[in-house]
Amino acid sequence: MVSDGATRSWWGWGTLEEALDSGETDALVSRTAALMPSQDLTVHAPPVVDDDLLPARRVTPPPSLDHLCSVDPVDRAAHTHGKAFRDIVRNLRGDLANAPDLVLRPRTEADVVAILDWCSGADVAVVPYGGGTSVVGGVEPRLDGDFAGAVSLDVSAMDQVLEVDRTSRAARIQAGVLGPHLEDQLRPYDLTLRHFPQSFAYSSLGGWLATRAGGHFATLHTHIDDLTESMRVISPYGTGESRRLPGSGAGPSPDRLFLGSEGTLGVITEAWMRLQDRPQWRAGSSVHFADWASAVEAVRHLAQSGLHPANCRLLDPAEAFLNAGVSVGGGVLVLGFESADHPVDAALERAVEICHDLGGILAGASPPGGARDASASTWRSSFLRMPYQRDALVQRSVIAETFETATTWDRFPALHAAITTAATDAVREVCGVGVVTCRFTHVYPDGPAPYYSVYAAGRWDGLVSQWDEVKAAVSEAIVAHGGTITHHHAVGRDHRRWYDEQRPEPYAAALAAVKRALDPAGILNPGVLL
Repeated sequence: MVSDGATRSWWGWGTLEEALDSGETDALVSRTAALMPSQDLTVHAPPVVDDDLLPARRVTPPPSLDHLCSVDPVDRAAHTHGKAFRDIVRNLRGDLANAPDLVLRPRTEADVVAILDWCSGADVAVVPYGGGTSVVGGVEPRLDGDFAGAVSLDVSAMDQVLEVDRTSRAARIQAGVLGPHLEDQLRPYDLTLRHFPQSFAYSSLGGWLATRAGGHFATLHTHIDDLTESMRVISPYGTGESRRLPGSGAGPSPDRLFLGSEGTLGVITEAWMRLQDRPQWRAGSSVHFADWASAVEAVRHLAQSGLHPANCRLLDPAEAFLNAGVSVGGGVLVLGFESADHPVDAALERAVEICHDLGGILAGASPPGGARDASASTWRSSFLRMPYQRDALVQRSVIAETFETATTWDRFPALHAAITTAATDAVREVCGVGVVTCRFTHVYPDGPAPYYSVYAAGRWDGLVSQWDEVKAAVSEAIVAHGGTITHHHAVGRDHRRWYDEQRPEPYAAALAAVKRALDPAGILNPGVLL
């Protein structure tokens, strides 16, 4: 259950109450049938969860931990997988072979210490769990090595803003807090973390830190790294806390060690986070391009202009048509500016001038604080509903999944061509019919972060293997052409083979040594990163 009384879906995204209604479903099915006329759109309902659907429990906690423990079948099922396409497929098919034996919900740091002490001594794997929105196998007890069992360590009960420093604009926050509850607690101070990933409603601060999550905003403070002042982490070795500082040159940063560590080196329990005043001024527009290369060049100029737009999201023609309802030859650029200190009209005007110089045509603009133009509003609404649309498509045997990367501007044309060719060829070979779309989620002075979506005809009995083939093809293209295997979705278990290729070998050896020092029994999220 979630705080507003809505019911979390154990098998899919979000809540049951927010799933597509009949009108949305009918429209989605109609579009899908037009795109894939031979696709079998039979609906597959999720199974009823009971003990018979789950593997037998292998471990029993000590009596001192009983009050933190859940063995409820639905609870175990909900903590088996994340929220990737292949996770939803396996849930719908009742494949819960990797279910944790127990779900443990610590309420204090002392509880976390007690859990890690027991698991280290009993050879029980521990998978830290925040909101469970991982799309890379990061919260699934799919284990490397022999363990007596596995537990999901759900930190959602540790969800408070403990302290606010209004002068420095920072707050000490527990790791289990979900996005909306975090912002609710900051609102009385007129402050915001200003970190809004698509998973915002269902993901936690600890999860953002552990996965180096990217937020909604396209430039400047794009990753949670930028907003982190200090962290507190508990490992089997002991508890560590970095010092609150605005910056430091005192050796390698301890925070950088744990940011992105995905629960393999310790359990993040709280952090001091840098906050911002809530924005008061906003303005936005969308710009249409007849040529994709010109649109990309315009975004590069914007990223290097120092204007720092909050939104600078470029949609290719297929993405613009499918999710914004716009037909355009080269792409649609959704622009937005905001500030807590000053009007942003001049920044928007200059951004539009840059686009115009490269062939962009202004399609619509919103006044400060006013409504968005139609294409921007349509895309934003579609963006927020995408995970629910994905679930409805999966239930009808349609492959609907995404992947993302980042590269430098000089390498982007070759990387983009390689990725789209690999994805299109793989879809044609594995699925027969499908569409590959691209959008930029984040842009930097030195390069973009392109995000790709695949919609393809699938077979109910082969969906996971079909997607795995497509994923492997595009991942090989990404690594071969100098991209990162992930820009903001983490490594988990699903990306690890390509992460092994991306990271330098001396760093891999150093990371393994840190793992041995902090987690001698090797119980923390085995198989992730290493």
